Amino acid sequence: MPQSPLGKLATLAGGAYRRLLEKQQVRLASNTEGLLLLAILGVICGVFSGGIIILFRLLIESNITTLLPADEPEGFESLSGLTRFLLCLGGGLIVGLILHLLNAKSRNVGVVHVLERLDYHQGYLPVKNAIVQFITASIALISGQSVGKEGPSVHLGAAGGSSLGRLLSIPNNGVRILTASGVAAAISAAFDTPLAGVIFAMEVVIMEYTVIGFAPVILASVSAATLARITLGDGAHFIVPNLTISSVSELPIIAVMGALIGVLAAFFIQTTMLTTTLSKNRAIWVRTTAAGAITGLIALQIPEIMGLGYDTIDTLLAVTPEITPEIGIGLGFVVILMLAKTLATASAIGLGVPAGLIGPTIFIGAAAGAVAGMIVAKLWPDYIQHGNIGLYVVLGMAAMMAATLQAPLAALVYLLELTSDQSIILPGMVVVITAYLITNTVFGKSSIYRHLMLAKGLDHRNSPLAVALRRVGVASIMDRDIQQQNRYISHAQARKLLAEKATVLLLVDEENNQRTSLLPTTDLAHYLSQTKEPLNQAKADANTGDDERELDLLKIPAKRLNTAPITIIATLQEAQEKMDSEHCDVLYITGAHGEFKKRIYGIITRNHIERSYRV
Repeated sequence: MPQSPLGKLATLAGGAYRRLLEKQQVRLASNTEGLLLLAILGVICGVFSGGIIILFRLLIESNITTLLPADEPEGFESLSGLTRFLLCLGGGLIVGLILHLLNAKSRNVGVVHVLERLDYHQGYLPVKNAIVQFITASIALISGQSVGKEGPSVHLGAAGGSSLGRLLSIPNNGVRILTASGVAAAISAAFDTPLAGVIFAMEVVIMEYTVIGFAPVILASVSAATLARITLGDGAHFIVPNLTISSVSELPIIAVMGALIGVLAAFFIQTTMLTTTLSKNRAIWVRTTAAGAITGLIALQIPEIMGLGYDTIDTLLAVTPEITPEIGIGLGFVVILMLAKTLATASAIGLGVPAGLIGPTIFIGAAAGAVAGMIVAKLWPDYIQHGNIGLYVVLGMAAMMAATLQAPLAALVYLLELTSDQSIILPGMVVVITAYLITNTVFGKSSIYRHLMLAKGLDHRNSPLAVALRRVGVASIMDRDIQQQNRYISHAQARKLLAEKATVLLLVDEENNQRTSLLPTTDLAHYLSQTKEPLNQAKADANTGDDERELDLLKIPAKRLNTAPITIIATLQEAQEKMDSEHCDVLYITGAHGEFKKRIYGIITRNHIERSYRV
C-alpha cells in the first residue's frame, strides 16, 4: 500500500531526528567535541535542580515556622521539653513507617546513594528514590531530627541532573557530568556558596577534575545560585563578624585546634559506623524511631541540637569575652553542646534517618571552635580581641567539614565564601589540612560517605583506569566500517561484499535472529581464493545471475569473534565490563531508545579501548 504524503513527511522527520540524535550522541561521547553542548545543558541543569532545592527549602522553612510558637524556622527552644521529645519521637516513627512500606531499593537515599549510582549505575538515579528523599527528609527536618538539609539537597540535585540526561538521551559519560552539575547546583542553592558547590561536586562526588567537567558544573552552580537569590533573597545563612588574626604566632594554636578537631571528626565517624553496625539487622522503623527518641531525650535539656541549628551557630559567632555573660553562653555549656550534637547526629545517621550530615558537621565544628576560642581567651588573652572567638568558630566549621568529608579544598573554599575575607586563607589552610591529616593518617579514616558505602557492602570504583574509561563514550571511538549480513549468501553476493571494501561483516543467525559473530572480510577473501572463485566476477555475476551456490558464513574456515550488544550511550567502562561478563572481545553498538535499538552503528573491540587510554 503506497504511503500517504503525511506518512512520508513523518518518515522524513523521524529520519532527520534520528540522524540529529545520533550526531549529538557521538559528539557528547567525546571528551572535547561535546563541551559546548554540555555547557548549555549545565545551565539548564542548574535552573532545574536549583528549582527543586528552592522548593525543598521553602517546604521545610514554611512548615517549621507554622509549627513553632516562636514563628521562627529555628525556634525549637520555644517548645516545652515534652513537646520536643514527642515531636522527635513522632517524626522518627512516621519516617520509619514510610520507609518500612517501601522495598529495600527504594529506601536508598542521600549522598551515599548518589555515589553508589555513579559508581555502579553510570549516574542514573531513579525518580522514585528522589521522591522518597524529598518526603522523608522534609518530615525529619520539620520534626527536629539532628540532621541537615544538604545531603537530601545533593540527592535531589543529582537526580535532577540525571533525569535531564535521560530525558535528552545523553551518553552515560555526559550523564555523569550532568549529575555532578546537579550536585553543584544543590549545594549552591542550599548554602549560597556557588564555588564551594563546584568543588564539592568534583572533590567529593565524582572525585575527578576535568576541563570538560568544570564548565557545565560551574554554569550549573552559577545558575542555581542566581535563581536562589532571585527567589529567596541575597542573604547568607550566618552572620559573620569581622575576623582578624592577631599575628602569625597564633598559627600554632590554630594548628593544635585543627588537630583536636581531627580527633573529634574521627570520633564522630567511628560512633556513626558503630551505630550503623549494631543496628543494621533491625527493622527500619525501629531504627528511625530509636533515633527520634535519642534526639528527643537529649533535646529535653539541650533543645539547641534540634534541626539545622543555624541560629545557634550565629550565637556562637557572636561570642566574645565581653558579651559572653550577657548571652548566657559559657565554656561548659558549649562543650556539652558539642558532645550532645555529635552523639545525636551520629545516632540519627547511623540509625538510618534519611537526611544529611554536612549541616550538623558544621554545627559541631562551630562548637568545637568556640571551645578553642574560649580557652585561648582565658590562657592567652592578648590573642583574643573583639570578635576573635568568631574567627575560631568559622575555622572550626571548616576543619570539621574537611576532616569528616575528607574534602579539604571544598572546606577551604566554603570558608572563603562564608567570610568573604582573604585574610582567612592562611589560618584556614593551617586548620583544614591539620584536621584532615589527623583524621586520615593518625586514625585511618576516609570520608564518612565511603565508610557508609563499605557498611552497605559497596566500595568506590575509582581506580585511575576506571576514571579514564568512564569519561569517554563508545560512540566516540567505534569502528563504523562494517556490514551487517545474514549467514547464508551466494558466492556472487560474497564477491560483491568484498568489492565494497568492508573491513568486517556482522553475521546474523536467521534461525534465532541474533547477531552471533564478526567475520573479517580478509578471511572470506582467503576462502574464496582457495576455492578458486575469481574475485573480479562480481559485476558479471550480478548481471547474469550465475553462480548462486549457497555459502554458510558461519561454517567456512575463518577466525570468527563472538559479539554482544551495547547501546550507543554507554561508556568505555561499561564496554569493558560487558566484554568481561560476556566473555567476548567485540561489541556491536545499537541505538538506545525505541526503534533505534534495531540499528547498528558500529563495533568496538578491546584494542579500541586500550588505545583510548594509552594515547
